[in-house]
Amino acid sequence: MAAPPWRRIDPRLGRARLAPRLGRTGTVDDIAPLMVLLMSGASAYMTGAELAVDGGMTAHVSHKGIADAIGARRQRVRAGYLVPVAATRLNRVAVLVLEGAKPLDVGIPAQVFTTRASMPYEVRVCGARPGLVTGGDGLSYHVADGLDALRWADIAFIPGYRHPDREDPPGPVVEALRAAHQGGTRLAAISTGAFALAATGLLDGKRATTHWHYTRQLAAKHPEVRVDENVLFVDEGSVLTSAGAASGIDLCLHILRGDLGVAASNHAARRLVAAPYRSGGQAQYVPRSVPEPLGERFAATREWALHRLSKPLTLEILARHAAVSARTFSRRFVEDTGYTPMQWVMRARIDMARELLERSERSVEQIAADVGLGTGANLRLHFRQILGTTPSEYRHTFARNDVA
Repeated sequence: MAAPPWRRIDPRLGRARLAPRLGRTGTVDDIAPLMVLLMSGASAYMTGAELAVDGGMTAHVSHKGIADAIGARRQRVRAGYLVPVAATRLNRVAVLVLEGAKPLDVGIPAQVFTTRASMPYEVRVCGARPGLVTGGDGLSYHVADGLDALRWADIAFIPGYRHPDREDPPGPVVEALRAAHQGGTRLAAISTGAFALAATGLLDGKRATTHWHYTRQLAAKHPEVRVDENVLFVDEGSVLTSAGAASGIDLCLHILRGDLGVAASNHAARRLVAAPYRSGGQAQYVPRSVPEPLGERFAATREWALHRLSKPLTLEILARHAAVSARTFSRRFVEDTGYTPMQWVMRARIDMARELLERSERSVEQIAADVGLGTGANLRLHFRQILGTTPSEYRHTFARNDVA
């Protein structure tokens, strides 16, 4: 006997829980067609989809989905067939390729957000007009879309390009970016793409960053922008900027964390073989005054600490593991990470708590103990200070309700 359709669904889409209610229990086969529809294509990213079935049974499909997904919907099912229901659309991502575009800057968002079962995104690569765009470093791009893709997108990336300090992008590009932003599109610049974003005036009065080699030029060309050369990326809500190309990965993972939660971001990081979390406040590069062996030793200490977050971690304990004095460890740690050791430990504990809130049903008190924060009150305090929300609100938004 063939397995029911719902058992043949790609496991990367997650598992679903069927919760019969209001009378008869029914069987899985009664709503297999419903499961196939909900768990395929864009519909896989609908959350809390609740549908009424003939005979008084309700099928409740719990699935990890996008934070801004449309809420519960009800439709009738007759004779095993689902009345068509509009699928929740994918998040739309545009990647704008300008003349002289840097290949890695273009490739990062295009690859991170490319449509796959675990990623509810649709990507379009666009230019000032469809066709061939001459890039930097000997490469060219053939883009299928023009500037209309910017208004279509929920978020548009502006990769870096060569000689950004010499001239602004063409007027139509600048106007299209302004119009898209006014229409609700978030704009995210990677590396020297910050110059194009600054040309729109949308960064005036806001913090921003770019590749460290160009921070002074950006500040001179656009004095209204508050340029910060000591960070990996800056999130100002509807406009975001990042440092060099590798920092574009950090920015993309930061956006994923906001859209889908820590688990999805970590999954993408593993796929990219990238660090799952480097804060925006981390320094762009390690100063030359930091000896290389010491940097390696501190990396090992950070990794060691991540595996014992439930245990006491003081400055002295960390310094002892690194085999340096507490004073030296504290000073050099800030140079390496942008955080004091205890700030870094607290953020690591909060990130671990986020994963437990997403993936488990453990109480806030239990999670607080698991991550070394002692009490639920302590976890709530630091959770709000760092994330601006509560553990309960976070769990409500991002909890995975699948069952084995």
